[in-house]
Amino acid sequence: MTTLIVLTATSLGLAGLYFLLSSGLSLIFGLMDVLNVAHAATFGVGGYAAWVVMDRFDLIDSLAARFAVAIVVAVIFGCVLGYFVERTLIARNYGDHLTQILITLGLAFVMEGLIGGIFSYSPQSIAQPAWFTDVTVILGGRIPNSRILIFGISALVLVSLLFFMKKSKYGLIIRAGVENRRMVQALGIDVARSFTFVFVLGAALACLGGALGAVYFTGITPALGPNLLIFAFIVVIIGGLGSIGGTAIAAALVAFTQQIVNFYVSTGLGDIAVVGLLAAVLLLRPQGLLGRVASA
Repeated sequence: MTTLIVLTATSLGLAGLYFLLSSGLSLIFGLMDVLNVAHAATFGVGGYAAWVVMDRFDLIDSLAARFAVAIVVAVIFGCVLGYFVERTLIARNYGDHLTQILITLGLAFVMEGLIGGIFSYSPQSIAQPAWFTDVTVILGGRIPNSRILIFGISALVLVSLLFFMKKSKYGLIIRAGVENRRMVQALGIDVARSFTFVFVLGAALACLGGALGAVYFTGITPALGPNLLIFAFIVVIIGGLGSIGGTAIAAALVAFTQQIVNFYVSTGLGDIAVVGLLAAVLLLRPQGLLGRVASA
């Protein structure tokens, strides 16, 4: 029983990372119809931004306070990077999927190469507050506090995104702009600015995930983000394009499938099981769990 509790906590922590990476991808891909292959590299940028603050920023003695600063710095990096990429590379290529793929694929290679050249390709361990490496006993299971933190932050982001997209004025504008851009523009609303905001938000979420991912994996490498890209796309497809709730459910399904199969069957088979899960969803519900059927 305790093993199952620990496995559940670990799965929830991994699900939180998948959600942070995939929610931004779902927004950008599902709402804006932009296939951003460089999105996972942004995850790596957030991880290294956090690593620099934790390992090189000695002005703050408390590691807990330093980690809070690291989170803020990572999110700021994501906002700046997202704005730059959308304004300079994507804005002029909306609707041109092939160009989007080529541009963002090249950008992903450049970002990974720069990170590797600056910080080396060797794994870098990250300093963590003592509380992160401690455990909390829940129903007899010793749950790593880092998993609790990651799940808690991810849950908070989920609630905030759902409220923003469904209840806020800006969220309604974004959804309306996706459905009928010309009509919204005719009402005098700047849809381009809304799309830029979505791209910035997606990049910020990826960088936040990268900062927390460095804690989850106790370190960072330039390939960490790109290695998770395939799972991010699987989560988005299973959940349904543009569906935040669907992305959260899919992230949990993928994480639990991986962890349970790896533990109870054989290490490495979890990834194959995830592909099987994707195939089953595509056969039974091609639009994803909470996705909408595309109109003809």
